[in-house]
Amino acid sequence: MAAGVVTSAWTPLRYSTFRALWIATVVSNLGTWMQSVAAAWLMTSLTPSPLIIAMVQAASTAPVFLLGFAAGAMADFVNRRWLLLITQAWMCLAVCVLTIAAFLNAISATLLLALTFAIGLGAAMNGPAWQATVSELVPKEALANAVSLNSAGFNLARAAGPAIAGLILARTGAGVIFLLNALSFVGVLWVLYRWRESARVNVSPAERLSGAMRSGIRYFLHAPHLQRVLGRTVLFAIPASALWGLLPLVAKAAPSSGPLTYGILLGGLGIGALAGTWYLPRFKHTVSLENLIATGTAAFAIATVGAAMCRQLPLLFVFMLIGGVGWLVFLATLNATTRLEVPSWIEARALALYLMAFQGSIALGSLVWGALASKLGSRNTLLAAGVILMLTIAARAQYKLQSAEALDLRPAKSWPEPNLAFPVNPFSGPALVIVEYRVNGDQTEGFTEQMQRLRSVRRRGGAFQWGLFVDSADPTRHIEEFMVESWAEHLRQHERETVYDSQIQQKVNSLLDEPPRVSHYVAATIPSANHSKRTPLSVTALTPTEGLSKS
Repeated sequence: MAAGVVTSAWTPLRYSTFRALWIATVVSNLGTWMQSVAAAWLMTSLTPSPLIIAMVQAASTAPVFLLGFAAGAMADFVNRRWLLLITQAWMCLAVCVLTIAAFLNAISATLLLALTFAIGLGAAMNGPAWQATVSELVPKEALANAVSLNSAGFNLARAAGPAIAGLILARTGAGVIFLLNALSFVGVLWVLYRWRESARVNVSPAERLSGAMRSGIRYFLHAPHLQRVLGRTVLFAIPASALWGLLPLVAKAAPSSGPLTYGILLGGLGIGALAGTWYLPRFKHTVSLENLIATGTAAFAIATVGAAMCRQLPLLFVFMLIGGVGWLVFLATLNATTRLEVPSWIEARALALYLMAFQGSIALGSLVWGALASKLGSRNTLLAAGVILMLTIAARAQYKLQSAEALDLRPAKSWPEPNLAFPVNPFSGPALVIVEYRVNGDQTEGFTEQMQRLRSVRRRGGAFQWGLFVDSADPTRHIEEFMVESWAEHLRQHERETVYDSQIQQKVNSLLDEPPRVSHYVAATIPSANHSKRTPLSVTALTPTEGLSKS
């Protein structure tokens, strides 16, 4: 936030597009949560199998695991407005089909799962684009509050939707709820249609989907902080999915069983999460990141064990309130940490990886816990999940998270433009960059340490090969070489450099006797045998020979 700028929790609502889309999204989420209750409860009347019932949760979350990363890559380089319009229309169409089938009494367990999966496909493609779009709708100083408002709106819908669905189910049927959900998409589609997205300016050519996915994977493989965030997400989500997947059976076992009971329990989770939304900012000032995560995990574990041991609705509701607070504290903390760990150019892909880790774990866990409940019963299964949740708190020692708020991830743009003696096709490649360093004789050890940090910067930025070599005849002379897929990808490296990255480069330069010298190479071409074509000449012959140290 800029110095001297103070924003309230409601500041983002001053921006008309964000305000309109926020209101429309709350209504849409309300319909989504109503449908989730209706679909899960409808499945209990179509089959007695705990595994099939738990598969409703798996069918809605599995698409994120399957398509989430591709969706994140697309959201980083395509027109997000059109992507959101298409995915919202797809989900609306799937819900309309489900509505018609329900009113015609033509619904079956298989069709319900298939249409739930189809809706999940739309949500998977929609999620990363929507999360990354928030930063385009409000200024930077209001972004944190905008994220909190989105979370508050989501949890408001989660609190009210299940209770409303329970009341409607008790009097009519699932078809009415499906119809209301279909209508809830209208507002979002209208706001998106009227919104005019700001053009994103890129000096280098736009990425292609396959290349964007590869660069995202490379970034993840060389970003230990992001790896730890996703690891902790998986460790929590798999055991936590037991409560979500088996909650319909918990409601069935309660003395006052029925769809209203199920809606009340889900509403308790939503109200708890809504309370956590408003109190979490206060906790952040007094509680460490690790203790916040441990508190959220312990609260949800208590709710899971409580659901196993208790059958009285008032006490179950209290446990759900505790679980809702824990759910929000854990996920909001991890979501915010993910955003702070990455620069803007990779944000949608990083959020997609986070959503994949989370939703994929929920889908897998729902299937596992549903299968176990078929053999052990829902009570014993929930007890086991609660114990495992408590044990995951010990993972903080192995996967310790660090606050990334101090990282300056603004674009640095400190790399000078390469000198070109001839036009270079942006898509020609691979491209080779060689940097020569003259190290102060007393600083060799420190130079090597800093270069290992710089290695991660190069690899995160797009290099698929990196090496550091010392001249055997002159130990002060070092050569760094790294290779990227194409000339365009190297130009993107110029754009991707952050202030934090440039600070590492500056530390390297401070250990030198003179500024580093940079050379650029692109793949040469030689005439083919028939002289009618020119064949790329691999530049691997320019790289260090086999047996030398390289990574």
